[in-house]
Amino acid sequence: MTTLTVPRYRLRDLLPVAARRPAGLALTALCGTLAQLGMLATLATGAWLVGGAITGTAGPMLLPAAWGLAAGVLVTALARWGQSYFGHDLAFALIEQLQLGLFDGLERAAPGYVLGRRTGDLAGTATGDAELLEGFFAHLLGDYVGAALVPLAALAALALIHPLLALVLAPFLPLVASIPFWLARRAGQQGEALRAELGGLNAEVVEGIQGMRELAIFGHGRRYLDRLMRRTANLHGHQLRYGARAGLEAAAIDILLALAVLAVLATGASLAAQGALPMALFPLALVLAGAALAPITQVTETGRQLGALQAATRRVLTILRQAPQVEDRGRALPEEGLAPEVRFEGVAFGYDAERGPVLRGFDAVLTAGETVALVGRSGAGKSTCASLMMRFWDPASGRITLGGHDLRDLPLAELRRRVAIVPQDVHLFDLPVADNIRLGRPDATEEEVRQAARLAQADGFIRGLPQGYGTACGERGARLSGGQRQRIAIARAFLQNAPVLVMDEAVSNLDTESEQALQAAVRELRRGRTTLVIAHRLSTIRSADRILMLEGGRIVETGRHEELLARGGAYARLVAAAVDGVLEA
Repeated sequence: MTTLTVPRYRLRDLLPVAARRPAGLALTALCGTLAQLGMLATLATGAWLVGGAITGTAGPMLLPAAWGLAAGVLVTALARWGQSYFGHDLAFALIEQLQLGLFDGLERAAPGYVLGRRTGDLAGTATGDAELLEGFFAHLLGDYVGAALVPLAALAALALIHPLLALVLAPFLPLVASIPFWLARRAGQQGEALRAELGGLNAEVVEGIQGMRELAIFGHGRRYLDRLMRRTANLHGHQLRYGARAGLEAAAIDILLALAVLAVLATGASLAAQGALPMALFPLALVLAGAALAPITQVTETGRQLGALQAATRRVLTILRQAPQVEDRGRALPEEGLAPEVRFEGVAFGYDAERGPVLRGFDAVLTAGETVALVGRSGAGKSTCASLMMRFWDPASGRITLGGHDLRDLPLAELRRRVAIVPQDVHLFDLPVADNIRLGRPDATEEEVRQAARLAQADGFIRGLPQGYGTACGERGARLSGGQRQRIAIARAFLQNAPVLVMDEAVSNLDTESEQALQAAVRELRRGRTTLVIAHRLSTIRSADRILMLEGGRIVETGRHEELLARGGAYARLVAAAVDGVLEA
């Protein structure tokens, strides 16, 4: 099994994502910069008028100043609208791409990456974490450009009024801008803890909803609610600590801003008293000082969410950049096609080092058209063999072939078209029954869907549903019984019509009558197909052409039911321990 590492992604790693829409990015930055420059021009013009009024020289400046104010207000308003429109258009388009990429990343890395991770936490990453990045794309990128250009322009204008004023103000600009970065490590740690706790709470809520029936049956609802309350209290504590750190940043910035304005005010007043600064330019100097600090302040206010943004970035990009669970080499198939013969040749496999190997030197042959039952005690590796046949994982050593070709040399899509599986744990989507069956072949006609259901002995109960084949199955098929869900899965396999079939406990949830009705259909389905049956019911095992007894990661016996019983070996002992015709699960 592939070991997946967790890289430490940073916000800058999102820049290639933003670069996918360069026009939107450029327009957002341009409008943001124009809005701040327009505001700077408007304030400067107003300050110029005030200075003229103080010195009694405002008369000749009234008309051009009025036009300047009108132009500044108009440019600022249009640019603000443009920044909001283009910024959010950019952000929502990129968030949509991220969320699609997240699903693709999960699918690409499944099932290995998903194991051990909670559904609510993954869903929180795909929704909450991805949407949190909207602020980065819509605001931060455009604001940072303005925060770099506008203060320089204001500082240059201040230097033209008097160089000393610019020299006094200049040190404060990097100090204000750097405060979030002084606390960046702490912000990152707090943001990581906050997003992880939020993901954990989401997972607890989803799990509670999914297990609501069990909570009610065992009277555990109040205890589970207390558990959620403790989670909520922990989250509240993380939020308080995060807010305290953000408040510290805000206080430090406010102090520096006040000191900067006071320094310019004192210097300007001193210069004016000495006659080195015309009184008419004194208000303008103060406005320019404020204008130089304003864009940086705006960025730092957004930057207080830096920790949460960093954490969301890591969680999103960790999934987005997941390596495939198995490599799709995508080689073309031979022109003559593939014979439906499956071979396991010296296959060894383990899920992780802690649990050790599941299969050790596993050898088996499924000849074309043969039905083979794979039996063994719980944890012997039966379902693992099915997963390896579908290439959910690759063997650590050895190989599996289909028609003489290593599965790793076949395109994944083609392999999974040629191998159908009826899993033990059937997942149905909250879609109409017909659409759930049609997963086996999306282009199937309505009649083909119904024919597959008839073969799976499912047509009768489907027609009895409120809307027949149009009835929604509910989340995970909640509106259907376990046996009904399995028959829908079997109908998918009929519809797929693959030459190789894997049935992993496919009839475990059927009652005896349903199982008997299904056996004839399954025998018809097996005809001309290579079938691997993983089952515990003796009635299913007996019908196999051959039985493989799996023990210790290897095949220890092979033969028909009667032959293996006569030998008195591992299979005979397993059958002897059977209860009501069902082997140990």
